[in-house]
Amino acid sequence: MEGGGSVFEGAREDAPVLTISVAAGLAGMHPQTLRQYDRLGLVEPRRTRGRGRRYTFRDVAVLREIQRLSQEEGINLAGIKRILDLERELERTRAQVEHLRAFAEPGNRIFAAGPSGDVVAVPRGTRVRRVSTTSGGALVLWRPQR
Repeated sequence: MEGGGSVFEGAREDAPVLTISVAAGLAGMHPQTLRQYDRLGLVEPRRTRGRGRRYTFRDVAVLREIQRLSQEEGINLAGIKRILDLERELERTRAQVEHLRAFAEPGNRIFAAGPSGDVVAVPRGTRVRRVSTTSGGALVLWRPQR
């Protein structure tokens, strides 16, 4: 192609566009190795209606990492599977933390019970004045809607 572009230029990293032979070539592996890794659950390509495997560029990066861990670090496939599973779990946990952080920290809100019992937002650094009640006070638990 002119300008040094790639046939896959502009394809999303997670788009399943690569056949097994193309993915194997990009990863520097034999297609049979990719089939074995699929059976072991190391890399799970998406399937076409005809059951053909379709790999993403992210899958190719994982295949390269598997090869590096195996050849350079001497880790067996069971160990590599465990590492990959832990990395996926870490990524899910990070995404969950970010979701919770976005939910819990917009403006570092603080909530208190207003004089009528309603939950009110209080700016950070503001001291809430206690209001005495004839009933001796109450404890209110507020849980946000999901």
